[in-house]
Amino acid sequence: MSESLYFIAVVPPTEIQDEITKLKHEVAEKYESKHALRSPPHITLHMPFKWKDKRFEELKQVMEKLNSNIDSIHVELKGFDFFEPRVVYVNVIENEKLNQVQKVVVDICKKELKLDNANYKDRPFHPHVTIGFRDLKKRMFYEAKKEFVEREVSFKFRVNQITLLKHDGKKWNIVEF
Repeated sequence: MSESLYFIAVVPPTEIQDEITKLKHEVAEKYESKHALRSPPHITLHMPFKWKDKRFEELKQVMEKLNSNIDSIHVELKGFDFFEPRVVYVNVIENEKLNQVQKVVVDICKKELKLDNANYKDRPFHPHVTIGFRDLKKRMFYEAKKEFVEREVSFKFRVNQITLLKHDGKKWNIVEF
């Protein structure tokens, strides 16, 4: 039976995606970490999960339900931060409304889709936009950290909908409804 890999996220507007993608390319070139280029810049709300292709309509309906209940959220990205020893990311400023949306996404996915893997290894929701991870070697991570800890970056945007992304075997793509 055929199934695909999906996750649910907040995706910034195109112009901010373009700026963050430039940072991902910089990390790929300077620090040999290309893995973050396999997805558009995003804030993960629900970790990747497998879903049967023949049940896609159910998933689509849940996404439509989630989006019909979202009020506009103001999101601010500011500065860089790190999950040692492998992840470099753009920091998301603490945001109660975003936290609430993530909880709603998790709850609805659990109740209606029977998904139970919303967070990474039972860690609490920690919104961020990754620019380098997984294939970032420890030595390169510490070099990148030295550079990015000193740098400034700042973006503000409004979120009016959440996004479903699907893996095509090589990279993540935004699912359009």
